[in-house]
Amino acid sequence: MATSRNGLTQEDIRALVRGTDEDERATAAHKICRSIDQRPLSDPLTPQERAAAHEILRVMAADAAESVRRALAVTLKSSPVLPRDVALKLARDVEAVAVPVLNFSPAFTDADLAELVRQGTGVRQAAIAYRPELSQTVTTALADYGVEEALRIACANDNADFSEAALLKTLERFPHSDAVKTSVGYRAALPLVVAERLTQVAGEALREHLQVHYGVAAGPADELAADAAERATVDLAEQAAAVDDASAFAAHLAQTGRLTASLLLRTLAQGNIRFFEHGVAQLAGVPHPRTWMMIHDAGPLGLRAIYERAGLPARLFPAFRAGVDTYRSVHFEGAVLDREKFRERMIQRFLTQHQGASREDLEYLLERLDAAGAPAAAAERAANAA
Repeated sequence: MATSRNGLTQEDIRALVRGTDEDERATAAHKICRSIDQRPLSDPLTPQERAAAHEILRVMAADAAESVRRALAVTLKSSPVLPRDVALKLARDVEAVAVPVLNFSPAFTDADLAELVRQGTGVRQAAIAYRPELSQTVTTALADYGVEEALRIACANDNADFSEAALLKTLERFPHSDAVKTSVGYRAALPLVVAERLTQVAGEALREHLQVHYGVAAGPADELAADAAERATVDLAEQAAAVDDASAFAAHLAQTGRLTASLLLRTLAQGNIRFFEHGVAQLAGVPHPRTWMMIHDAGPLGLRAIYERAGLPARLFPAFRAGVDTYRSVHFEGAVLDREKFRERMIQRFLTQHQGASREDLEYLLERLDAAGAPAAAAERAANAA
């Protein structure tokens, strides 16, 4: 290996291999690692030189002195020249040696990192959680095996790719950890089911954040917890109209007992027909295409038949009938209405023919109508003042 071209001498290698002084070997290790890592692209290592360099690194990784092994780990923590077998050896070393490579080394595969999470201490799991990027393979392992601090760090890392299931598992494992809930809640993006789950357990500050970013309605301080949770769910279900997972979201609510008649009526009255269809399909145990045909059947029997199969209250059927009829009439004008105007028109017309809706549902819809009209009123006041 022609080390002299980069200022590395045979004396440096001899100091590493034969030196009796620990500090001398650590210094030589640092110099050798820098020389290998900083080799210019215009003068790459030959295959023979690379093989020789890797052997030198293996000698360092086996050195009895922690300072030598740490010099190797710190100097080459982000380097592509560190062989995978050496990186794995360092990852299983004492924490002072392991943490730098666990934080940064590109030598590991996703399977390596997942296994290191499963076998590792909390400190090692936290080091992996800090990595610049984490795949779902790794975050799933963290969700299953990680300590609280590791998951707090990973969930706060927006370059960590979490599946919906992994985030839900995290919340399930640490239901009383405000730190974990906050890290999940402040991620750049959340699956709707996870955001909905958080609204049930979030503290005041996090609920305010969810209100801003997910449209969660903030009720009075003395509002019943169940009603507040349902209002939050309605606002998240409203967002489900714009994405592809309305069916999965409805299924989740059904499994957790929150797919209620009141929730379906409120979403229908706001024009969220897609979520209403999927919700009824879930409760009825009927595929969505068939449910859609029965709901939108022009005759008098289709909606009633699927409604009764879903087990929804008979007393509310007139209100649901009015909601579907209102949707049809407003939808006919949809070409000239944007989404917010459509929703506002839906609520206005529904409120004039509610036919059996509960007082709580009507009050909620009035609040939504008032909230929708607030920006327009403010604009009108500003125009008049000008």
